Amino acid sequence: MTTPTLADVQHDTFTVTLDVDAPPDRVYEAFADPAVRRRWFRLPGRDATYEHEFRVGGGESARSTFHMHDGTMEDVAYDSRFVDLVPDRRIVLTYETHVDGILRWTSLVTVDLIPDGDGTQLRRTEQVAFVTPTGDGTHDLPHVHGGIRLQLNGLAGALGL
Repeated sequence: MTTPTLADVQHDTFTVTLDVDAPPDRVYEAFADPAVRRRWFRLPGRDATYEHEFRVGGGESARSTFHMHDGTMEDVAYDSRFVDLVPDRRIVLTYETHVDGILRWTSLVTVDLIPDGDGTQLRRTEQVAFVTPTGDGTHDLPHVHGGIRLQLNGLAGALGL
């Protein structure tokens, strides 16, 4: 990793939608209940630790050591803070991700839960600033996009759908 300069910071805003065959209250609970959340929100690696306080001003912390294919290890840390919570409708949070003690990216996330028949359309909008690139940074934003999609794909499974 390199020391970031203004020119190195990559910004992106993206939205991922997911149709969930569960009402908004069950989807909201999948974020709020630590036991359910652990089934679909996980850091890569082993020996992960999690703390979760689902309230405005509270947050979530997760730590893990990821063993790379080349035999090296990365220490990954995720820390979030809940900014706005509207039960069964909206979750707004900020988070940052550190790798080996270096801030890699920080984001503002809004999760909207939109009733759709008997189910929910989950709309997750993220504004990300990638402050410390990996190499030339070309794979960083696709990495974040893919990770979010993988997490959300696990949400339905965590709800037993």
